[in-house]
Amino acid sequence: MRWKSILNRVERYKYFVYERDRWAQDEAGELSLQIEIRPRAHSRPQCSGCGETGPGYDTLPQRAFEYVPLWGIRVFLLYAPRRVECGRCGVRVEKMPWAEGKQTLTRSYMQFLATWARRVSWQEVARFFHTSWEQVFRSVSWMVEWGLAHRELTGIRALGIDEVLFHRGHRYLTVVYQIDAQAKRLLWVGVERTSQTLLRFFRFFGKERAAQLRFICSDLWQPYLQVVKKKAGQALHVLDRFHVVMNLNKAVDQVRAQEVKELKEKGLEPILTHSRWCVLKRRENLTEKQEIKLADLLRCNLKTTRAYLLKEDFQFFWSFRGVLWARRFLKGWYQRALRSRIEPMKKVARMLGDHQPLLLNWFRAEKQISGGVIEGLNSRLKLTLRKAYGFRTFRAAEVALYHTLGALPEPEWTHKFC
Repeated sequence: MRWKSILNRVERYKYFVYERDRWAQDEAGELSLQIEIRPRAHSRPQCSGCGETGPGYDTLPQRAFEYVPLWGIRVFLLYAPRRVECGRCGVRVEKMPWAEGKQTLTRSYMQFLATWARRVSWQEVARFFHTSWEQVFRSVSWMVEWGLAHRELTGIRALGIDEVLFHRGHRYLTVVYQIDAQAKRLLWVGVERTSQTLLRFFRFFGKERAAQLRFICSDLWQPYLQVVKKKAGQALHVLDRFHVVMNLNKAVDQVRAQEVKELKEKGLEPILTHSRWCVLKRRENLTEKQEIKLADLLRCNLKTTRAYLLKEDFQFFWSFRGVLWARRFLKGWYQRALRSRIEPMKKVARMLGDHQPLLLNWFRAEKQISGGVIEGLNSRLKLTLRKAYGFRTFRAAEVALYHTLGALPEPEWTHKFC
Protein backbone atom coordinates (compact mmCIF):
# COMPACT_ATOMS: atom_id res chain seq x y z
CA MET A 1 0.00 0.00 0.00
CA ARG A 2 1.41 3.43 -0.96
CA TRP A 3 1.70 6.51 1.28
CA LYS A 4 -0.86 8.28 -0.87
CA SER A 5 -3.48 5.62 -0.22
CA ILE A 6 -2.90 5.73 3.54
CA LEU A 7 -3.19 9.52 3.68
CA ASN A 8 -6.33 9.56 1.54
CA ARG A 9 -7.78 7.01 3.90
CA VAL A 10 -7.12 8.88 7.17
CA GLU A 11 -7.17 12.53 6.00
CA ARG A 12 -8.58 13.39 2.62
CA TYR A 13 -8.87 17.03 1.49
CA LYS A 14 -11.52 17.93 -1.06
CA TYR A 15 -9.59 20.49 -3.12
CA PHE A 16 -6.06 19.12 -2.71
CA VAL A 17 -4.18 16.09 -3.96
CA TYR A 18 -1.25 14.18 -2.45
CA GLU A 19 1.51 14.13 -5.05
CA ARG A 20 5.06 12.79 -5.00
CA ASP A 21 6.81 11.44 -1.90
CA ARG A 22 10.53 11.23 -1.18
CA TRP A 23 13.00 10.49 1.60
CA ALA A 24 15.09 13.32 3.02
CA GLN A 25 17.93 13.53 5.51
CA ASP A 26 18.73 16.55 7.67
CA GLU A 27 22.15 17.76 8.86
CA ALA A 28 21.99 15.51 11.94
CA GLY A 29 21.44 12.49 9.71
CA GLU A 30 17.79 12.01 10.75
CA LEU A 31 15.61 10.46 8.06
CA SER A 32 12.20 11.94 7.26
CA LEU A 33 9.41 11.36 4.78
CA GLN A 34 8.31 14.33 2.64
CA ILE A 35 5.02 14.28 0.74
CA GLU A 36 4.10 17.03 -1.72
CA ILE A 37 0.58 18.45 -1.98
CA ARG A 38 -0.85 20.31 -4.97
CA PRO A 39 -4.24 21.97 -5.59
CA ARG A 40 -6.78 19.86 -7.44
CA ALA A 41 -7.10 20.86 -11.08
CA HIS A 42 -9.43 23.80 -11.80
CA SER A 43 -9.99 24.47 -8.07
CA ARG A 44 -10.02 28.04 -6.82
CA PRO A 45 -8.30 29.06 -3.56
CA GLN A 46 -10.31 29.95 -0.47
CA CYS A 47 -9.65 33.16 1.47
CA SER A 48 -8.23 32.42 4.93
CA GLY A 49 -10.13 35.40 6.31
CA CYS A 50 -13.75 34.94 5.20
CA GLY A 51 -13.60 31.50 3.57
CA GLU A 52 -14.89 32.72 0.19
CA THR A 53 -13.27 31.49 -3.02
CA GLY A 54 -11.59 33.96 -5.36
CA PRO A 55 -9.12 34.25 -8.22
CA GLY A 56 -5.50 33.38 -7.59
CA TYR A 57 -3.07 36.26 -7.12
CA ASP A 58 0.34 34.53 -6.98
CA THR A 59 2.12 31.56 -5.37
CA LEU A 60 4.42 31.72 -2.36
CA PRO A 61 7.54 29.55 -1.81
CA GLN A 62 7.02 25.98 -0.70
CA ARG A 63 6.50 25.43 3.04
CA ALA A 64 6.89 22.30 5.17
CA PHE A 65 4.17 21.28 7.65
CA GLU A 66 5.06 18.56 10.14
CA TYR A 67 2.57 15.70 10.25
CA VAL A 68 1.96 12.85 12.73
CA PRO A 69 5.11 10.64 12.77
CA LEU A 70 4.84 7.17 11.28
CA TRP A 71 6.80 4.28 12.91
CA GLY A 72 9.07 6.84 14.56
CA ILE A 73 9.76 8.54 11.20
CA ARG A 74 9.05 12.27 10.95
CA VAL A 75 6.56 13.12 8.19
CA PHE A 76 6.30 16.50 6.43
CA LEU A 77 3.66 17.80 4.03
CA LEU A 78 5.16 20.15 1.41
CA TYR A 79 2.97 22.79 -0.18
CA ALA A 80 3.44 26.13 -1.98
CA PRO A 81 0.51 28.30 -0.71
CA ARG A 82 -1.38 30.43 -3.18
CA ARG A 83 -2.54 33.95 -2.46
CA VAL A 84 -6.13 34.80 -3.30
CA GLU A 85 -7.49 38.16 -4.38
CA CYS A 86 -10.56 38.37 -2.14
CA GLY A 87 -13.14 41.06 -2.85
CA ARG A 88 -13.84 41.40 0.88
CA CYS A 89 -10.45 40.90 2.56
CA GLY A 90 -8.02 41.93 -0.16
CA VAL A 91 -4.99 39.80 -1.02
CA ARG A 92 -4.73 36.98 1.52
CA VAL A 93 -2.96 33.63 1.79
CA GLU A 94 -5.37 30.82 0.95
CA LYS A 95 -6.99 28.63 3.59
CA MET A 96 -5.16 25.34 4.04
CA PRO A 97 -7.35 22.72 5.81
CA TRP A 98 -4.37 20.87 7.31
CA ALA A 99 -2.75 23.97 8.93
CA GLU A 100 -3.78 26.82 11.22
CA GLY A 101 -2.45 30.30 10.47
CA LYS A 102 1.36 30.43 10.45
CA GLN A 103 1.79 27.19 12.40
CA THR A 104 4.47 24.85 11.10
CA LEU A 105 2.63 21.84 12.53
CA THR A 106 -0.46 20.36 10.94
CA ARG A 107 -3.73 20.46 12.87
CA SER A 108 -3.66 16.66 13.18
CA TYR A 109 -0.19 16.70 14.72
CA MET A 110 -1.14 19.47 17.16
CA GLN A 111 -4.16 17.42 18.24
CA PHE A 112 -1.93 14.37 18.58
CA LEU A 113 0.60 16.19 20.80
CA ALA A 114 -2.13 17.87 22.88
CA THR A 115 -3.81 14.53 23.57
CA TRP A 116 -0.57 13.01 24.82
CA ALA A 117 0.19 16.17 26.84
CA ARG A 118 -2.92 15.45 28.92
CA ARG A 119 -1.46 12.07 29.92
CA VAL A 120 2.22 12.78 30.57
CA SER A 121 4.37 15.87 31.10
CA TRP A 122 5.00 18.20 28.18
CA GLN A 123 8.75 17.57 28.40
CA GLU A 124 8.20 13.83 28.05
CA VAL A 125 5.88 14.33 25.06
CA ALA A 126 8.55 16.46 23.35
CA ARG A 127 11.18 13.79 24.03
CA PHE A 128 9.02 10.86 22.88
CA PHE A 129 8.08 12.43 19.54
CA HIS A 130 11.37 14.23 18.77
CA THR A 131 9.98 17.75 18.96
CA SER A 132 10.46 20.72 21.30
CA TRP A 133 8.67 21.80 24.47
CA GLU A 134 7.63 25.00 22.66
CA GLN A 135 5.90 23.00 19.92
CA VAL A 136 4.00 20.99 22.49
CA PHE A 137 3.01 24.22 24.27
CA ARG A 138 1.78 25.75 20.99
CA SER A 139 -0.24 22.63 20.24
CA VAL A 140 -1.91 22.61 23.65
CA SER A 141 -2.51 26.38 23.44
CA TRP A 142 -4.24 25.99 20.09
CA MET A 143 -6.49 23.22 21.42
CA VAL A 144 -7.33 25.25 24.53
CA GLU A 145 -8.11 28.41 22.54
CA TRP A 146 -10.39 26.43 20.22
CA GLY A 147 -12.12 24.80 23.19
CA LEU A 148 -12.62 28.09 25.05
CA ALA A 149 -14.12 29.68 21.94
CA HIS A 150 -16.60 26.80 21.49
CA ARG A 151 -17.49 25.80 25.07
CA GLU A 152 -21.03 26.16 26.40
CA LEU A 153 -21.55 28.43 29.42
CA THR A 154 -25.33 28.24 29.76
CA GLY A 155 -27.17 26.46 32.54
CA ILE A 156 -24.49 27.05 35.22
CA ARG A 157 -26.16 27.15 38.64
CA ALA A 158 -23.36 26.44 41.16
CA LEU A 159 -19.84 27.88 41.44
CA GLY A 160 -16.90 26.98 43.66
CA ILE A 161 -14.28 29.69 44.34
CA ASP A 162 -10.89 29.04 45.91
CA GLU A 163 -7.27 30.19 45.95
CA VAL A 164 -4.29 27.94 45.20
CA LEU A 165 -0.61 28.59 45.87
CA PHE A 166 1.16 28.97 42.52
CA HIS A 167 4.73 30.01 43.32
CA ARG A 168 6.84 30.64 46.37
CA GLY A 169 6.57 34.05 47.93
CA HIS A 170 2.79 33.77 48.50
CA ARG A 171 1.85 33.99 44.82
CA TYR A 172 -1.67 32.67 44.44
CA LEU A 173 -4.12 31.79 41.70
CA THR A 174 -7.85 32.40 42.00
CA VAL A 175 -9.76 29.47 40.49
CA VAL A 176 -13.48 29.29 39.74
CA TYR A 177 -15.12 25.91 39.16
CA GLN A 178 -18.53 24.83 37.98
CA ILE A 179 -19.74 22.35 40.62
CA ASP A 180 -23.19 21.42 39.30
CA ALA A 181 -24.17 17.77 39.59
CA GLN A 182 -23.99 17.31 35.81
CA ALA A 183 -20.71 19.17 35.24
CA LYS A 184 -17.62 19.72 37.37
CA ARG A 185 -14.94 21.70 35.53
CA LEU A 186 -12.62 24.68 35.66
CA LEU A 187 -14.32 27.82 34.37
CA TRP A 188 -11.72 30.52 34.97
CA VAL A 189 -8.30 31.11 36.50
CA GLY A 190 -6.66 34.42 37.41
CA VAL A 191 -3.50 35.74 39.04
CA GLU A 192 -3.55 36.64 42.77
CA ARG A 193 -6.45 36.32 45.22
CA THR A 194 -7.69 39.90 45.38
CA SER A 195 -11.16 41.32 44.92
CA GLN A 196 -10.02 42.79 41.57
CA THR A 197 -9.14 39.29 40.39
CA LEU A 198 -12.60 37.89 41.17
CA LEU A 199 -14.24 40.98 39.66
CA ARG A 200 -12.48 40.12 36.39
CA PHE A 201 -14.17 36.72 36.46
CA PHE A 202 -17.63 38.22 36.91
CA ARG A 203 -16.99 40.68 34.08
CA PHE A 204 -16.07 37.72 31.88
CA PHE A 205 -19.04 35.68 33.14
CA GLY A 206 -21.57 38.43 32.47
CA LYS A 207 -24.48 39.85 34.47
CA GLU A 208 -27.09 37.62 32.86
CA ARG A 209 -25.30 34.37 33.76
CA ALA A 210 -24.44 35.68 37.25
CA ALA A 211 -28.14 36.42 37.87
CA GLN A 212 -28.96 32.75 37.18
CA LEU A 213 -26.59 31.39 39.84
CA ARG A 214 -28.27 29.56 42.74
CA PHE A 215 -25.28 28.47 44.85
CA ILE A 216 -21.73 29.69 45.44
CA CYS A 217 -19.25 27.87 47.68
CA SER A 218 -16.08 29.56 48.94
CA ASP A 219 -13.81 29.85 51.97
CA LEU A 220 -13.68 32.71 54.48
CA TRP A 221 -11.35 34.93 52.44
CA GLN A 222 -12.87 38.39 52.86
CA PRO A 223 -12.24 39.79 49.32
CA TYR A 224 -14.17 36.83 47.85
CA LEU A 225 -17.08 37.32 50.26
CA GLN A 226 -17.38 40.99 49.33
CA VAL A 227 -17.33 40.41 45.57
CA VAL A 228 -19.82 37.52 45.71
CA LYS A 229 -22.23 39.63 47.77
CA LYS A 230 -21.95 42.47 45.24
CA LYS A 231 -22.09 40.51 41.98
CA ALA A 232 -24.26 37.48 42.85
CA GLY A 233 -26.20 38.53 45.94
CA GLN A 234 -29.22 36.40 44.99
CA ALA A 235 -27.19 33.17 45.13
CA LEU A 236 -27.04 31.13 48.32
CA HIS A 237 -23.45 31.60 49.51
CA VAL A 238 -22.23 28.50 51.35
CA LEU A 239 -19.02 28.45 53.36
CA ASP A 240 -16.68 25.64 52.49
CA ARG A 241 -16.88 23.00 55.25
CA PHE A 242 -13.30 21.90 54.58
CA HIS A 243 -11.90 25.35 55.41
CA VAL A 244 -13.97 25.63 58.60
CA VAL A 245 -12.52 22.34 59.85
CA MET A 246 -9.06 23.42 58.71
CA ASN A 247 -9.27 26.62 60.79
CA LEU A 248 -10.31 24.61 63.85
CA ASN A 249 -7.37 22.24 63.34
CA LYS A 250 -4.96 25.16 63.00
CA ALA A 251 -6.22 26.61 66.26
CA VAL A 252 -5.80 23.29 68.11
CA ASP A 253 -2.29 22.86 66.68
CA GLN A 254 -1.38 26.40 67.72
CA VAL A 255 -2.55 25.69 71.29
CA ARG A 256 -0.61 22.41 71.37
CA ALA A 257 2.63 24.01 70.11
CA GLN A 258 2.42 26.83 72.66
CA GLU A 259 1.68 24.42 75.53
CA VAL A 260 4.64 22.19 74.58
CA LYS A 261 6.93 25.20 75.07
CA GLU A 262 5.31 26.11 78.39
CA LEU A 263 5.68 22.56 79.79
CA LYS A 264 9.29 22.45 78.66
CA GLU A 265 10.08 25.77 80.33
CA LYS A 266 8.51 24.58 83.61
CA GLY A 267 10.42 21.29 83.50
CA LEU A 268 7.22 19.21 83.59
CA GLU A 269 6.62 15.84 81.96
CA PRO A 270 6.59 16.22 78.13
CA ILE A 271 3.24 14.48 77.73
CA LEU A 272 2.43 16.38 74.50
CA THR A 273 5.48 15.03 72.67
CA HIS A 274 4.47 13.20 69.45
CA SER A 275 0.82 14.14 70.01
CA ARG A 276 0.22 16.38 67.01
CA TRP A 277 -1.64 13.92 64.79
CA CYS A 278 -3.45 12.43 67.79
CA VAL A 279 -5.41 15.68 68.17
CA LEU A 280 -5.67 16.61 64.46
CA LYS A 281 -6.75 13.35 62.84
CA ARG A 282 -10.30 12.04 62.93
CA ARG A 283 -10.95 9.43 65.60
CA GLU A 284 -11.69 6.68 63.08
CA ASN A 285 -8.36 7.30 61.30
CA LEU A 286 -6.14 6.99 64.37
CA THR A 287 -3.68 4.13 64.66
CA GLU A 288 -3.72 1.91 67.74
CA LYS A 289 -0.68 3.69 69.16
CA GLN A 290 -2.27 7.10 68.57
CA GLU A 291 -5.50 6.01 70.28
CA ILE A 292 -3.54 5.07 73.41
CA LYS A 293 -1.69 8.40 73.32
CA LEU A 294 -4.96 10.32 72.93
CA ALA A 295 -6.55 8.44 75.85
CA ASP A 296 -3.62 9.53 78.04
CA LEU A 297 -4.06 13.15 76.94
CA LEU A 298 -7.78 13.18 77.70
CA ARG A 299 -7.03 12.30 81.33
CA CYS A 300 -5.02 15.52 81.72
CA ASN A 301 -6.42 18.98 82.33
CA LEU A 302 -4.50 20.68 79.52
CA LYS A 303 -5.44 23.57 77.24
CA THR A 304 -4.73 21.25 74.30
CA THR A 305 -7.24 18.74 75.64
CA ARG A 306 -9.94 21.40 76.07
CA ALA A 307 -9.25 22.79 72.58
CA TYR A 308 -9.44 19.28 71.12
CA LEU A 309 -12.79 18.63 72.84
CA LEU A 310 -14.17 21.92 71.50
CA LYS A 311 -13.04 20.98 68.00
CA GLU A 312 -14.61 17.52 68.22
CA ASP A 313 -17.79 18.96 69.71
CA PHE A 314 -18.18 21.24 66.68
CA GLN A 315 -18.43 18.19 64.39
CA PHE A 316 -22.00 17.66 65.69
CA PHE A 317 -22.93 20.90 63.92
CA TRP A 318 -22.83 19.15 60.53
CA SER A 319 -25.18 16.38 61.67
CA PHE A 320 -28.29 18.55 62.14
CA ARG A 321 -31.00 18.51 59.49
CA GLY A 322 -32.54 21.94 59.86
CA VAL A 323 -31.43 25.53 60.29
CA LEU A 324 -33.19 26.05 63.65
CA TRP A 325 -31.38 23.34 65.62
CA ALA A 326 -28.09 24.07 63.89
CA ARG A 327 -28.38 27.74 64.92
CA ARG A 328 -29.09 26.79 68.55
CA PHE A 329 -26.11 24.43 68.63
CA LEU A 330 -23.82 27.06 67.06
CA LYS A 331 -24.89 29.63 69.64
CA GLY A 332 -24.11 27.25 72.51
CA TRP A 333 -20.75 26.22 71.04
CA TYR A 334 -19.83 29.86 70.46
CA GLN A 335 -20.45 30.71 74.13
CA ARG A 336 -18.47 27.69 75.36
CA ALA A 337 -15.53 28.62 73.11
CA LEU A 338 -15.49 32.22 74.39
CA ARG A 339 -15.56 31.00 78.02
CA SER A 340 -12.69 28.56 77.40
CA ARG A 341 -10.02 31.26 77.85
CA ILE A 342 -8.12 29.66 74.94
CA GLU A 343 -7.33 32.57 72.62
CA PRO A 344 -6.89 30.65 69.30
CA MET A 345 -10.26 28.90 69.82
CA LYS A 346 -11.89 32.19 70.78
CA LYS A 347 -10.56 33.74 67.57
CA VAL A 348 -12.07 30.95 65.44
CA ALA A 349 -15.35 31.21 67.36
CA ARG A 350 -15.60 34.95 66.68
CA MET A 351 -14.88 34.34 62.99
CA LEU A 352 -17.62 31.69 62.76
CA GLY A 353 -20.00 33.92 64.68
CA ASP A 354 -19.40 36.78 62.24
CA HIS A 355 -20.23 34.46 59.33
CA GLN A 356 -23.10 32.57 60.95
CA PRO A 357 -25.62 33.17 58.09
CA LEU A 358 -23.15 31.72 55.54
CA LEU A 359 -22.55 28.70 57.77
CA LEU A 360 -26.27 28.05 58.07
CA ASN A 361 -26.66 28.31 54.29
CA TRP A 362 -25.17 24.81 54.13
CA PHE A 363 -28.45 23.53 55.61
CA ARG A 364 -30.57 25.82 53.43
CA ALA A 365 -28.80 24.23 50.43
CA GLU A 366 -29.91 20.86 51.86
CA LYS A 367 -26.26 19.82 52.28
CA GLN A 368 -25.94 19.42 48.50
CA ILE A 369 -23.20 22.05 48.06
CA SER A 370 -19.86 21.14 49.57
CA GLY A 371 -16.23 22.09 49.19
CA GLY A 372 -15.29 18.44 48.76
CA VAL A 373 -15.69 18.78 44.99
CA ILE A 374 -13.48 21.89 45.03
CA GLU A 375 -10.75 20.12 47.01
CA GLY A 376 -10.87 17.17 44.62
CA LEU A 377 -10.41 19.51 41.63
CA ASN A 378 -7.67 21.35 43.52
CA SER A 379 -5.81 18.06 43.97
CA ARG A 380 -5.88 17.48 40.21
CA LEU A 381 -4.81 21.11 39.69
CA LYS A 382 -1.76 20.71 41.96
CA LEU A 383 -0.87 17.44 40.26
CA THR A 384 -0.95 19.20 36.88
CA LEU A 385 1.43 21.89 38.14
CA ARG A 386 3.76 19.31 39.72
CA LYS A 387 3.72 17.13 36.60
CA ALA A 388 5.03 20.10 34.64
CA TYR A 389 7.84 20.63 37.20
CA GLY A 390 6.58 24.17 37.73
CA PHE A 391 5.58 26.74 35.10
CA ARG A 392 7.60 29.92 34.87
CA THR A 393 4.77 31.97 33.39
CA PHE A 394 1.11 32.30 34.25
CA ARG A 395 0.18 31.77 30.60
CA ALA A 396 1.73 28.29 30.54
CA ALA A 397 0.01 27.35 33.82
CA GLU A 398 -3.31 28.72 32.57
CA VAL A 399 -3.14 26.68 29.36
CA ALA A 400 -2.22 23.49 31.24
CA LEU A 401 -5.04 23.90 33.76
CA TYR A 402 -7.72 24.58 31.15
CA HIS A 403 -6.42 21.63 29.13
CA THR A 404 -6.63 19.23 32.09
CA LEU A 405 -9.60 20.52 34.11
CA GLY A 406 -11.65 22.60 31.67
CA ALA A 407 -13.56 19.71 30.02
CA LEU A 408 -13.22 21.70 26.78
CA PRO A 409 -14.76 20.55 23.49
CA GLU A 410 -12.41 19.44 20.71
CA PRO A 411 -12.63 19.80 16.92
CA GLU A 412 -14.01 16.85 14.98
CA TRP A 413 -11.33 14.74 13.35
CA THR A 414 -11.53 12.41 10.39
CA HIS A 415 -9.12 10.03 12.14
CA LYS A 416 -8.05 9.51 15.76
CA PHE A 417 -4.29 9.01 16.02
CA CYS A 418 -4.26 8.17 19.75
